[in-house]
Amino acid sequence: MERKIRIIIVDDSEQTRENIHAIFGYEESIEIIGEGQNGLEAVALARELRPDVILMDINMPEMDGIKATQTITEEGFDGSVIIMSIQGEKEYIKKAMSAGARDYVIKPFGVNELIEGIRRVYQLDQAKKKKIANPISGAKLQSKVISVFSTKGGVGKTTVATNLAVAIATTSKKKVALLDLDLQFGDVAISLNLYVKNTITELVKDLINVEHENDMIEEYMLTHYSGVKVLAAPTKPENAEYVNSEHIKKIIGILKSRFEYIIIDTAQGFDDTVITALDDSDTILYVSTLDLPSIKNTKNGLEVMKTLNYSSEKVRVVVNKSNESFGIKHLDFKAALNVDLWAIIPDDLASVAISVNNGHPLVSHRRSSVVSKRIFKLAQTIVQGEKPKQNIFKIG
Repeated sequence: MERKIRIIIVDDSEQTRENIHAIFGYEESIEIIGEGQNGLEAVALARELRPDVILMDINMPEMDGIKATQTITEEGFDGSVIIMSIQGEKEYIKKAMSAGARDYVIKPFGVNELIEGIRRVYQLDQAKKKKIANPISGAKLQSKVISVFSTKGGVGKTTVATNLAVAIATTSKKKVALLDLDLQFGDVAISLNLYVKNTITELVKDLINVEHENDMIEEYMLTHYSGVKVLAAPTKPENAEYVNSEHIKKIIGILKSRFEYIIIDTAQGFDDTVITALDDSDTILYVSTLDLPSIKNTKNGLEVMKTLNYSSEKVRVVVNKSNESFGIKHLDFKAALNVDLWAIIPDDLASVAISVNNGHPLVSHRRSSVVSKRIFKLAQTIVQGEKPKQNIFKIG
């Protein structure tokens, strides 16, 4: 029989403690082994009972939840603290995480939210302990970071990023990570039909621990059947504000220690997190289409990249959904932007739409399509380390 998750409840409200008891009354996997009314009692209970999880209120007399969490963490508590509070402001969450809390729930919370939160942090703790007991050593990886970028929506950036990641994993047999950096409206997980358990938000909450045990990062990633590991964007747009450029730099560094290829699907435009990803990329695939708004936005974006000192070897222009039937030719595009086109991916709206709606990458389910062939060629070029050059892909 699987061991129960042992928890203690610390809250100065007797009603709250009774409500939590009621929540867990029929939950066989969780056992309440103690309760307290303030931070001092929380510290004493943690020392005596060594629970797996402490549910800790943030505002309590004598010692508040933040101070108690910090004290417990500094003493080497090997379980997890989940902070409970009616305060949902960003500064409270930051203080809780800085003190060592693993998660933060806002009152009133739902039954499933609380139970799933406890299970999640417990499972992560168990995985961490197992990996510490069985360390894995290996040679340093030679990683490549490829960002898929655009300054305009609707150009198929996510389709290119997801299919490219799967194509690289298929052709190289190497470890591939796919990072969804469209923090407010990322669609990578849904495009690959993945059930989202953890996102980059949960990773950021535990980043201090993950930095010390780099392989823990995979506990926060989703696994696609192709073998690609996905770090999903937050499920709620408002959670994007908890992820900053410093977090992104650290996350990319950790991914480079675990994966040979890191594909980043960026947000549109140049915010701090995107610029950090672009700075740390070996190659930037700038995705555009054959229409005037895209050409205008791409031209402006390339000018910004010049000011950021990105070389022409680093920034490669990819024309997606290519169709010369609507008045603009590839040669017009090249002339307007004064750039070479590294890749041209033809328009196949029906196939791509079906692929996206079914959550199956085109390169997996329709390898014979011309779109798949072009993406596989792009993946092969990256894997073989060829120098990007003009006319790798036939124009026209």
